[in-house]
Amino acid sequence: MYFKTIIQGRLEFGTQKSYEKVTKMFLQRLETYYKTDVFFKYEEIFKDDDLSLEIPRYVGQVSEKAFRTTTNLLGYCSQFAIAGSIRGWLINEGEIMHFVTLEPESDKGAVQSFVKGRKLVKVVGKENEALEALSQAIEKYDRHAQAYERRAKVNFIMKNFHDSLRDYNKCIGIDPTIPTAYYGKAKIHMIREEWEQAIENLDESIKKSIALQTLYWKSRKLKAECHIHLKEWQKAAFDLKLFTSRSFEKDNPNKFWIRWANYNYGLVLLELEEYVEAMKAFDRAEDAPGVQDGINEADILTNRGIAKQKAGKTSYKKDIKDAAAKGGKKAKGLLKSM
Repeated sequence: MYFKTIIQGRLEFGTQKSYEKVTKMFLQRLETYYKTDVFFKYEEIFKDDDLSLEIPRYVGQVSEKAFRTTTNLLGYCSQFAIAGSIRGWLINEGEIMHFVTLEPESDKGAVQSFVKGRKLVKVVGKENEALEALSQAIEKYDRHAQAYERRAKVNFIMKNFHDSLRDYNKCIGIDPTIPTAYYGKAKIHMIREEWEQAIENLDESIKKSIALQTLYWKSRKLKAECHIHLKEWQKAAFDLKLFTSRSFEKDNPNKFWIRWANYNYGLVLLELEEYVEAMKAFDRAEDAPGVQDGINEADILTNRGIAKQKAGKTSYKKDIKDAAAKGGKKAKGLLKSM
């Protein structure tokens, strides 16, 4: 039985000696143990010019055995690397059967400094220690894309946006397959209200992640925000329709934004004069659990009332009255003219 697989990433070996070791090992194990079970050829993934193993993105139909065998071999290769990461998914009818992250775990100095820094990034109050460890990893190997990406994250947390943007650019220059680098860049451009640049990077984040990842949908949501700021209503509607149609698991952070997305989808549909669909979006926003997303019930009711009125529904008056009773200023103004 065959399943969809996606594999992408890059490993850096740093020295000719390490590169020669890993390529020799790859060919030996391929010939001795794996033979036809590995679906990558040597010449397809090894790059002699920069001593790396690179898989920009592979999408195919493979057996579960072939997936395990291939990722096991790639995982073995990763232990010769000084930096890098490969991610692989085996998917059956939209559900992830297997997910692997293959990264160096050796005692090399750059590897250990990166592992330490990556852990510290997640600890509140340890930002300076994280910066120090990640900088050490970069000093030991200046092509460490993951270290640049994590250091950019820390700089972003510390509001050092210039340094953060520099590190995100360094990361992408070394390994353009890392979607979080584009997502991080996009957030900086949004803070600067550089909406077009943010959209360009969010497009890359979407392309380089998959729809089964949280990051993919976080990128869709931010991209819709950018299109709204630019009054690009059709493009905003496209992203919001996808987001609001998605069913998120309860522990997925994107679930928090369901009410926000439906409410803003309704506003966008009002701009597009699609009043019946706007009503439905506001209905979903009204039915969604209340969270601290910046949306209040009075605004939902007011705009649903406006959508109903424009759609020729007489029930719009009740929504406006209910919104006014909940303190909606706009609704109170509309009541006076009714």
